Amino acid sequence: MNKKKYFAFLVCMFSMVYSGSLVAQPQGHEHVVTPPAGKPESEGARIVSGFKFKPLNFVPPKVERVVLENGMVVYLLEDHDLPLFNITARVRTGAVYEPPEKAGLASMTGYVMRSGGTMSMPADKMNEELEFMAASVETSIDRESGSVNLSALKKDIDKGLKIFADVIMNPAFPEEKIRMRKDEVIESIRRENDNPSQIAHREFRRVLYDSKHPYSRKIEGTLETIEKITREDMISFHKNYFRPNNSIFGISGDFNKDEIIRKLNAVFSGWKKEEVCFPEVPKVESRFEKSVYYVYKDINQANVIMGHLGIQRRSPDYFPVMLMNFILGGGSFTARIPGRIRSDEGLAYSAYSAFQTARDLGIFFVACQTKSESTNRAISIALEELEKICKTPVDKEELVQAKETFVNQFIFRFTTSASIVAQKVDIEYEGLPLNYLETYLENVQVVTQNDIQRVARKYLHPDKIRILVVGDREKFDKPLDSFGKVNVIELK
Repeated sequence: MNKKKYFAFLVCMFSMVYSGSLVAQPQGHEHVVTPPAGKPESEGARIVSGFKFKPLNFVPPKVERVVLENGMVVYLLEDHDLPLFNITARVRTGAVYEPPEKAGLASMTGYVMRSGGTMSMPADKMNEELEFMAASVETSIDRESGSVNLSALKKDIDKGLKIFADVIMNPAFPEEKIRMRKDEVIESIRRENDNPSQIAHREFRRVLYDSKHPYSRKIEGTLETIEKITREDMISFHKNYFRPNNSIFGISGDFNKDEIIRKLNAVFSGWKKEEVCFPEVPKVESRFEKSVYYVYKDINQANVIMGHLGIQRRSPDYFPVMLMNFILGGGSFTARIPGRIRSDEGLAYSAYSAFQTARDLGIFFVACQTKSESTNRAISIALEELEKICKTPVDKEELVQAKETFVNQFIFRFTTSASIVAQKVDIEYEGLPLNYLETYLENVQVVTQNDIQRVARKYLHPDKIRILVVGDREKFDKPLDSFGKVNVIELK
């Protein structure tokens, strides 16, 4: 068996052994102890667990990095297996830079950049051209970044690049397309209160962050702010941030490096380096206080979300925090919170915890949907597990499985050249060390049981947690005020 086939065999074996762990969740008070994670439960699992393998020595593929004269950073990875070509651009922009009275400006700009066509090519004509080539161009702007993507066949690189560059540099923003998008967003906002889960996550963000901070806002905006956005606002927003020296490109597929750089210089010849003005974004105020919030909704289930501020993406404790959360509630059904709430007591199909990282302090939360009659019980179990992981060191077996799962998942991040290049773009965009992928496995393996307990104590605050519940409290097993004074949120 050659090395390539042997590696594929190892990946297959790993995925079968730990398949339960690879499914991560995005979405009386006696403690029933679950079996230690990683302990084989069946004869087949016991046999497989006895297999011995050499330590995985996986080296990520080499991606080239160049900087063009206009300041554009470009990552390139040639892959000639298939006649495909992909290019992605990340632009430093986002909803954090829009005026609060015009919330939704960034998201709308990112959408109409593509849907509205360009100064030289109307949207309908662009759609026809791309459809004929079986190609796609997509644009978007989220909370802290913007992106433009092109996917095309090798034979259509020239045509695809021309459209791609035109969309980036010369979007038309026609009034009729702006109006169409506004109507779509307004209708979506009006329907939000039909979805209890959307209500919970929207309101939780509002109670967690100061109302003046952009992290507290929805990137889609509100009914009031959407109507205030003008075409001139969108043109100005685009012009300020879409600059070559404010962009990172990633190119993968069937191309020649020298040739593609010449093509980039040609299609972006009119795109000049220019200083970008970034409005000041206030620091997130690090405050923790216990509070309870309730939103009435006439439903048979309770949507629960509880948590507090978390960590930044560049936190030096990122790896131990992510491993700790895997054990706590991020590791599918083998994790502690879903293990107890879902598997042991059957209170909810979905129960999980997560750290959402951002440029500033992100969010740690536990979420579940449970029967109204078990609302208090589900919240109590989650709080018990938070306290336990802070007070008691995790089992060695739990940490071993968490590490092995992270290693296994790491391998699958390199299945396509496009995904590899996208990771390199993200790493530079987030300001992470450029050797992040090369040191990833080492950073996972060096985490100890003491590290897990240290970060649990540092970043988890079960005594200062915010609890938000959407449902009908008349049906709850116990009043919510057993967790503290209840603040009622009225839906608008």
